[in-house]
Amino acid sequence: MFSYNKFLEFPVKVSKPNPRLANVVITQYGGPNGELGASLRYLSQRYTMPDEVSKGLLTDIGTEELAHLEIVGSLVAQLSKNAPPKEWSEMGSWEYYSDNGASVFPQSSQGSPFNAASIAVTGDPLTNLYEDLAAEQKARAVYDNILKLSDDPDVNEVIKFLRQREVVHFQRFGEALDKMQANLQHKKIYANGIKKECDCK
Repeated sequence: MFSYNKFLEFPVKVSKPNPRLANVVITQYGGPNGELGASLRYLSQRYTMPDEVSKGLLTDIGTEELAHLEIVGSLVAQLSKNAPPKEWSEMGSWEYYSDNGASVFPQSSQGSPFNAASIAVTGDPLTNLYEDLAAEQKARAVYDNILKLSDDPDVNEVIKFLRQREVVHFQRFGEALDKMQANLQHKKIYANGIKKECDCK
């Protein structure tokens, strides 16, 4: 069960519109390495985790990613608000503006709508955790790229906070992976395409 607080995890207050920058930031709303995909990935993976601790971890981080989705959405909305249509046309975003106006639509910065095919939910706990580690690193890398493109201090403070949370998530998934591997009594071994069970000490 989720509990909703009517304030952002990190405050967003942009002083001037910048639809070009909004078009960059929006990739972390609905892009392949964004917050929407992350929340769906973790909240879906939790059902096949082998213990309550790992289930709780995925629930916690998946829920926080929803909070980050709200932060990114607020950032895009403020960067887009009151920007004249001419600015959208000058940056080559006629198509986005004609379909969505200055609203927030889940897509990548290249204009590809959100697609759940960008997430992986395998049912294998170890595979899922390796996927999660990679996902957090990719999200962190995207935030690094945004910081290189942005010269807006209001935006950069928000992006730095989100980037740091990706680093924390990566560390927590790494700890969970270490514990799960240490607790495994039977490991699956694949030899010549045949699965075997063995006691691997």
